[in-house]
Amino acid sequence: MATTNPYAPPQAHVADVIDSLHLSAAERGTRLAASILDGIVFAGMVYVPILVSAAVAGSTSGPGTGFSAALAFGIGIGLIGFFGWCWLTIKFVKANGQSIAKKMLHIKVVRSDGTPITLGRLFWLRNVVNGALAIIPLYGLIDVLFIFAEQRQCLHDKLADTIVIVA
Repeated sequence: MATTNPYAPPQAHVADVIDSLHLSAAERGTRLAASILDGIVFAGMVYVPILVSAAVAGSTSGPGTGFSAALAFGIGIGLIGFFGWCWLTIKFVKANGQSIAKKMLHIKVVRSDGTPITLGRLFWLRNVVNGALAIIPLYGLIDVLFIFAEQRQCLHDKLADTIVIVA
């Protein structure tokens, strides 16, 4: 008479999960370089035209209508640069989860499970929510320091359920 013990542990065979995606996390230095390079690209496309036109206007004419017109022209060129930067960034993010610098450095943002990231998740969770949390004192520092954890995820990556990998 064989009876089963109702209090015995389950006897199911559990196989180890194998990472079939083979995702390689981006190096911390590469992520830092991409962040700095994105800032340089943004400044070059938006701020430099404004500053150059202000400098040219200031050196060619004294304060007055000439200066105002040149500065307005520079701001207009800066706005064109801003919209160009937005267009390129949105194009690259939609195509494969990369900013301009991430594309140059061959890294990209994906979901933690390896699926492509959506533009909405990247914009709202990684940027807007993270920007709103930045009003908390020392949040920016803590966000960045999380990259030194084993998973190499900053807080904004954890918020958006994303990882940065080698493309």
